[in-house]
Amino acid sequence: MEWSLASGTDPEAAPQDDDWIAIAGPMTAAAALGEREARDFDEEAWWWRARFDAQPGAQVLGLDGIATSAQVWLNGEQIVSSTNMFVRHRVDVAKLLRRTGNELLIRCAPLNAQLKAKRPRPRWRAPMVANQQLRWWRTTLLGRTPGWSPPLAPVGPWRDVWLGPREAVIRESLWLHSQVDGGEGVVRWKLDAPAELHLSRDGHEWKSQDGLLRIPDVALWWPHTHGEPAVYEASLRVGDHVISLPPIGFRTIEADTSDDGFGLRVNGEPVFCRGAVWMPLDPASLRAGSEMYTHALSQVCDAGMNMLRVAGTTVYEEDAFYDACDRAGVLVWQDFMFANMDYPLHDEAFARSVETEVRQQLQRLHAHPCMAVLCGNSEAEQQAAMWGAPREAWEQPLFHDKLPRLCEALAPQIPYWPSSTHGGALPQQPDTGTTSYYGVGAYLRRIEDARLSNLKFATECLAFANLPRESTREHLHVPRDLGAMWDFADVRD
Repeated sequence: MEWSLASGTDPEAAPQDDDWIAIAGPMTAAAALGEREARDFDEEAWWWRARFDAQPGAQVLGLDGIATSAQVWLNGEQIVSSTNMFVRHRVDVAKLLRRTGNELLIRCAPLNAQLKAKRPRPRWRAPMVANQQLRWWRTTLLGRTPGWSPPLAPVGPWRDVWLGPREAVIRESLWLHSQVDGGEGVVRWKLDAPAELHLSRDGHEWKSQDGLLRIPDVALWWPHTHGEPAVYEASLRVGDHVISLPPIGFRTIEADTSDDGFGLRVNGEPVFCRGAVWMPLDPASLRAGSEMYTHALSQVCDAGMNMLRVAGTTVYEEDAFYDACDRAGVLVWQDFMFANMDYPLHDEAFARSVETEVRQQLQRLHAHPCMAVLCGNSEAEQQAAMWGAPREAWEQPLFHDKLPRLCEALAPQIPYWPSSTHGGALPQQPDTGTTSYYGVGAYLRRIEDARLSNLKFATECLAFANLPRESTREHLHVPRDLGAMWDFADVRD
């Protein structure tokens, strides 16, 4: 496909021939333009155009994610309208394709204009967010949190756009659940097509056609700090097609909430989780290749970490990230992409969009052995409490009813937790449940507070800010919470 990009202030006015610039492929506007300076990408209308010839057998157009308010046309026919950047789209385009001279158009309307629509006010404010009406839109907060993230709001196709045969989407109907039964590994699976599942390890191979596969004396998957992260290579054979699958690992994982705390047991053993909050390696494209993930995970392991948290302020990561965590033996605390705000679950369109998003993400992620916790949101309970919202508003039905029911149905082997800050008389209470611990790293308390607070489990912790040398800092954004009198550099000093 030959890709080009154009922008304008009028979302209804199609770009003229001279407005288009050639780009390397589907990507966000910030990535295409190489932008690293302040620019409000949400203020403009953006267009992407792909011109291509159709290969024999091409029948399905795949759009793996478009941020955020988007319409898509193929050869003049509208085929997609989307308001959720975290939802993938599959369109049967066999009747629309030409052998040559096809044109795909993607338009992303200015989000700022749509945020001005009058809607009910939230029950509390989220000071980190520039516009409170973002709660109505399923999009990332990256680039939209002044003082915290670089001003590179992602707009456009931030995941792959592809054309392929119908067999290309078969894997997306696969449900696969691995478990340990005594010393035996058990895989239960189903697919919307006749298929054969293959697993292999150390020269041995196992096959299944009936939805059940058993492996005697199975090698267990462990965090790398506690043993070998043993994985089995997996694939599906559907007719003449061989479809690669993520590696399969066998382990049990349980949440231990005894004594008002929170902890994890892997294969029955308590694991002290130590790590960091993960951020996309490229804040403009939100993409990275397999080699970049593997290199970053090797650094994580060398530092002694065994857990990464994908926070609800960011994005769901690519498959290659979770594959790398599987192979490296790094646990993943996975937030759903909700943070701080009062979400309008009562709105039917919003609720349907959320359910589609969550079902797609759980189908994609639930079989990874690295998946340790599914968490409803980042700090929403804490934000409500700190703003003074009524106590009954702290626990939103989205996170205490809808999401746990979906997780129980689709990923019952992974513990669910309502919020990154949860438990106690106040959600931010350090000696109960989980919390964001900022005592030393942000609130400038003495170092002894880290112990005297009786912290049970920190889902994030500012610790000590170690900013790089000045020549590097010139190209970086130093975060400062809105209203704070100091930033990370001051904390370090």
